[in-house]
Amino acid sequence: MAGAAPARLGSLRSQLLRWLLLPLTLLVAVDAVSVYYNALEVADLAYDRSLLASTRALAERVSIVDGHVIADVPYVALDSFETDTLGRIYYKVTGLNGELVSGYDDLPPVPPNVKRSEAYPALVRFYQADYHDQPIRIAALLQPVYDDSMRGIALIQVGETMDARNGMTRKILFDTLWRQGTLVIVAALLVWFAVRFVLRPMMQLRSEVESRAPTDLSGFDPALVHKEMRPLVLAMNGYMERLQTLIAGQRRFIADASHQLRTPLTVLKTQAELGLRELRREQHAPSELRELFQGMARTTDATVHLANRLLTLARAEHGAVEGGMAPVSLTDAMRQVALELSQQAVMRRIELSFESEGDIRIDGNALLLHELMVNLLDNAIRYTPDGGRITLRVRGASEPGQSTGALLEVEDNGPGIPEAERGRVFEPFYRAGATQHINPSGTGLGLSIVREIAAMHQADIALESPAQGSGLVVRIAFPGVIEVRL
Repeated sequence: MAGAAPARLGSLRSQLLRWLLLPLTLLVAVDAVSVYYNALEVADLAYDRSLLASTRALAERVSIVDGHVIADVPYVALDSFETDTLGRIYYKVTGLNGELVSGYDDLPPVPPNVKRSEAYPALVRFYQADYHDQPIRIAALLQPVYDDSMRGIALIQVGETMDARNGMTRKILFDTLWRQGTLVIVAALLVWFAVRFVLRPMMQLRSEVESRAPTDLSGFDPALVHKEMRPLVLAMNGYMERLQTLIAGQRRFIADASHQLRTPLTVLKTQAELGLRELRREQHAPSELRELFQGMARTTDATVHLANRLLTLARAEHGAVEGGMAPVSLTDAMRQVALELSQQAVMRRIELSFESEGDIRIDGNALLLHELMVNLLDNAIRYTPDGGRITLRVRGASEPGQSTGALLEVEDNGPGIPEAERGRVFEPFYRAGATQHINPSGTGLGLSIVREIAAMHQADIALESPAQGSGLVVRIAFPGVIEVRL
C-alpha cells in the first residue's frame, strides 16, 4: 500500500514569520492583559485614596454639641458633592445610635461581609453598590467622636459614581492596546527584514541555479550559504556528480549503439544492392527473387532511416551533444539543409523556395538545430505530393512589450494534419491518419525529435494551416535573437 502523499510545504519566509510572530503576539496579548489589570489596580488605589481623603475631610467636621452629633458641612463642600465634574458624589453621616445626621438617607448601607481595608490605618471599608440605577463606589469610615458628656463611633459614608473610574479604565485600555499593537507591528517589520536578510544567500543560490545552462552540471560553492544549508548544497553537488556519470555512460552507449547499428545495416544494404545488381545482369533470373531483393533494399533503407531517427531522438532527449550553446546563424543553417535535401525535392518535382529577412543568429547548438531542420524539411518532402511546393522561412519576430525573437517556418501544400491530431503528432511513433497512405514507411519520430530539440532551446512549436489552400505550416519561435544582419 502506497504511503500518503506528503503535505505540500509553503514558503519558508511565511513559516518563519508565523512561528515567530504568533508566539510573540500571544505573549504581547498576555502582557497587555497583565498591564491592563495592574493599571486598574493602580487606578482603583488612587481613586480610593481620593475617596478616603474626602471621607476624612467630612469626618473632621463631625462633632458632638449639646449631646447631639452634628456635621458642620460647608455650603461649598455640599455644592462640590452635588456637581463634581469627575462624577457625582453622595455622602451620609450616621450618628452614635444609627440616626441620620446629614446627607442622603437612602445611601446603601455597608454589607456585613465587607472587611476593613488593610491599605490604610483608618477604620475604613470600601464597597460597590447601585444607587439610583448607577453603580457607585463607597468608602465607609468609622470616626470616633466624644465630648465631656458622651463618646462613641459615627459612620461617615462617601460614595462616588464610576464615571471617572470607567473613563480612566477605558483610557488605560486604549493606551495599552495602542502601545502593544505598535510593538507587534514594529516587531513584525523587524522580523520580516531579518528573515529577508537571512534568506538572501538562499535567494542568490536560487538565482544561480536558475541561470545555469542545461548542460552545466558543475557544483555550487557551499560557502555561499549558511552553515546549516551547506549539507544540502553538498548533497546537490553529489547528485550532479552522479548525474554526470550517468550522462557520460548514456553518451558512450549512444555512440556504441550508433556504431553497432549503422555498420551492419550499411553492410546489409550494400549486400542487397549487389544482389539486386547481379540479378539484373541475369536475363533468366526469377522475377520473384528480383522482387525479394528489391524488398530487402527498401526494408533496409527504412530500417537505416528508423535507426538514425531513434539515435537522434535519444541524443536530443539526453542532451548527448558536444559543443554546447554558441551563436548559430539560422539563415545559413536552413540554407545548408535546403541544399542537402534539394535532390530529393527535384526527384519529386517539388518547388523548394527559401525566404529570409537577413542573417538571423541565435544562441543554440548547431548540430541539434541542423537535425531539427533536416527532420522538418524531410517530413515536408515525404508528405508533399509530386509537383507540390515547399517554402522555408527565417525571419525575426517581435510583439508589443516583448523582446525580439526568431521564427523558423516550413510550409507545404500537402494533406496537412487535422486539428484534432496536432497535439498527438509530437508523441513518438504516432502518425496522423491523413499521412499514412501517402508514405507508409514513415517512422512517426520526426516531430518528436523536433519537439525535444526545440525544448532544449526553449522554443515554442505551433502547427497551423496555410492562409490559402491546404497543407501545413510548422512554426518554431525562438525566444531571443543575438544579431540580425541585413
